Amino acid sequence: MKHLGLRARPAALLAAALLIEVAAVVLSWGLEPKWDTALYAVHAVTQVAVGALIVSRHPGHRIGWLFIVSGLFDGAATDLAQGWGLRAAGHGWPGGPFGEWFALWSWIVTGPAGVLLFLWFPDGHLTRRGWQVVAWAGIVGAAVALPGFAIDPDLGDQFIGGRNPFAVAGAPTDLLLGVGMPLFLGSLVVAIVPLVQRLRRSSGVERLQLRWFAFASIVAAVVLPTVALLWTVVPAVRPLTALALTSIPVAAGIAILRYRLYDIDLVISRTLVYGALTLSLACTYTVAVVVLGAALGQSSAWASAGATLAVAAAFGPVRRRLQDAVDRRFNRSRFDALQQMSVFLDDLRAGRAAPEDAERVLRDALGVEVLEVRLVLPGSATAVDLFGWPVADDPNDGRVRWPIRRAGTVLGTVVGPPDLAERGSLVPKLLDAGALAVEVARLRVELRRQLEEVEASRTRIVAAADRERRRIERDLHDGAQQRLVSIGLALRHAQHALGAAVDPDVGRTLDDAVAEITVAIDELRQLAGGLRPAQLDAGLGAALRGLARRAPLPVDVDAPADRFPTDIESAAYFCACEGLTNAIKHAQATTVRLRARRNDGRLVLSVTDDGVGGAVARNGSGLTGLSDRVAAHGGTLTLDSDEGRGTTLIAEFPCGS
Repeated sequence: MKHLGLRARPAALLAAALLIEVAAVVLSWGLEPKWDTALYAVHAVTQVAVGALIVSRHPGHRIGWLFIVSGLFDGAATDLAQGWGLRAAGHGWPGGPFGEWFALWSWIVTGPAGVLLFLWFPDGHLTRRGWQVVAWAGIVGAAVALPGFAIDPDLGDQFIGGRNPFAVAGAPTDLLLGVGMPLFLGSLVVAIVPLVQRLRRSSGVERLQLRWFAFASIVAAVVLPTVALLWTVVPAVRPLTALALTSIPVAAGIAILRYRLYDIDLVISRTLVYGALTLSLACTYTVAVVVLGAALGQSSAWASAGATLAVAAAFGPVRRRLQDAVDRRFNRSRFDALQQMSVFLDDLRAGRAAPEDAERVLRDALGVEVLEVRLVLPGSATAVDLFGWPVADDPNDGRVRWPIRRAGTVLGTVVGPPDLAERGSLVPKLLDAGALAVEVARLRVELRRQLEEVEASRTRIVAAADRERRRIERDLHDGAQQRLVSIGLALRHAQHALGAAVDPDVGRTLDDAVAEITVAIDELRQLAGGLRPAQLDAGLGAALRGLARRAPLPVDVDAPADRFPTDIESAAYFCACEGLTNAIKHAQATTVRLRARRNDGRLVLSVTDDGVGGAVARNGSGLTGLSDRVAAHGGTLTLDSDEGRGTTLIAEFPCGS
């Protein structure tokens, strides 16, 4: 059994328990209810198996050895003795009556083990030394009750022969049972007190362990008396006794060894809900059958069909109401956490909350101070927070992680403290509920990144265009213009060299050629000026004043002598040109005001006219192109143009402090 992780001695004891139970089952099979034989054999082996696992991982753990001893005694003393006694009675084997007798009272011997289990769980030690009194009371009570039960003549009806062969006539059996059983049962009840105290004071791992064990104990406490009451009326409930007793070592083993494997809160919740649901639907079915039977006849198939439909219709609503009631009463923290997330999602849909608040809501719902939501963006290997800022991740930092999924897509990860792993299914449940908010936050981050990329791309395009215009301007100035000037000078030099003897027609031709060259030079200068105004070499203020002097109507200019980045000055100048051109051509303006100022790290340029107003930026118009140019530099363009009240064009550019 090495593959189970068992040490040599516990493995040997488990193997012995298996062999004993196999022999006991073979001997008892067919002589008593088969479920009785099988389930109690499973109960004994389960005790030994759980104990073997516990002591293999925690050598010296008292509860592990308690399960081993109790399971071996149940198998060897009770099951094997009973099987031998039943089989011997039918075949005349020796020791048959003793086997029957021993099996009938041996259960009392293992009774104090239950008291010790309650007192020791989960670490195998008492919370106070004073609780030893309760343990000794259980042992003394069992010791006093045992002879009162074993030698009682009234026990004879449980023997095949109808007589207790070891009965002692006149023995004070009633007194022994009257003293011993209350003492033993009282110690068993009192032993629950330290368990409850531990549960109330516990936290973290110990609380999870105690909740597992308390759940199984409560199930056994409900099932055992219920079966005792219904034993003769409803024989089908008899196997529940063995199942309830087996659940205690199973729950104890899970609690001690794998308390994080399952969510105990979910187990408790589902048990309560479906137990109550079964009872409610059974009552509904019974009432429906009675009512419909009275109306349609007791033997009518319609009564059964109607009752079945009533149960089917009630299943969903009743289950939801019971789940809500159970969570509200028995799992308040889970209920409150899910309610917080539900309220947040309602606020998000109504626009009262931002999706980036999901991280704060998760912290509040789970009651932790440190919790991070990290998004996974498509095509990016870097994790970001809900606002899009990159975050570093160390997988070996000891924190726990849960994926956030929606519609099969991994949106991100939640990183929290290690103790969150003890919250079972609550964290995944909250993440499933809040995945919508995380997805919205992720889409917003993606959109912001895409807009930033677009703006950066447009800025690069405009900057590249400005650099190209400046290159063309230099090429025209240093290349074509200089060649034309040289050609004009050469023609004048030739004309002077010819002197007065030159033919008048040739002189006029040379004059015309020089004049055309002068015109070509002026046109090239205007073209170069359109690419980047030469006036901007002296600053934006000088360029605006030069623009005003060339305008056919009065233009008032108010601009500082400050210098701004080259691309910003060019963009602002073209905005002024476009605004002034619109005022002259379309607005029927008589005066125009040009204003430029620095305000909180931004250049604000305004063009105001007293024209007819009503200007609208339409697709493909100059104003639309102007807006794109301003946006490419990270700025904004505002147009205020009411009918009959003139037009104001305001462009704002980031320019630094």
